[in-house]
Amino acid sequence: MTATELTHYISLIERDRRLNAWHFSLLTAILFLALKQGRAEAIKVSRSRIMRLAHITTVPTYHKYFKSLQQMGYIVYRPSYHPAVRSELDVKKQPLR
Repeated sequence: MTATELTHYISLIERDRRLNAWHFSLLTAILFLALKQGRAEAIKVSRSRIMRLAHITTVPTYHKYFKSLQQMGYIVYRPSYHPAVRSELDVKKQPLR
């Protein structure tokens, strides 16, 4: 992910009135990982890492807003059910309206 892509994405989420502070927190953590890994697709993630970066302390809160972001089309999540392989997600350039 480039700085230009990051700026574009932040401007999209800034205008979406459906999002609240929990959504922003999760998206910020995800975008940080995307920027750090240099890509917006196939970002390697773990629940514990995202929760720590987003300052979310309860699993139900994490799941509620993470699922909401998937339903809104902001992210596409591909879970890995193997303990040694991290799950992946894609940041969508154009979320659902």
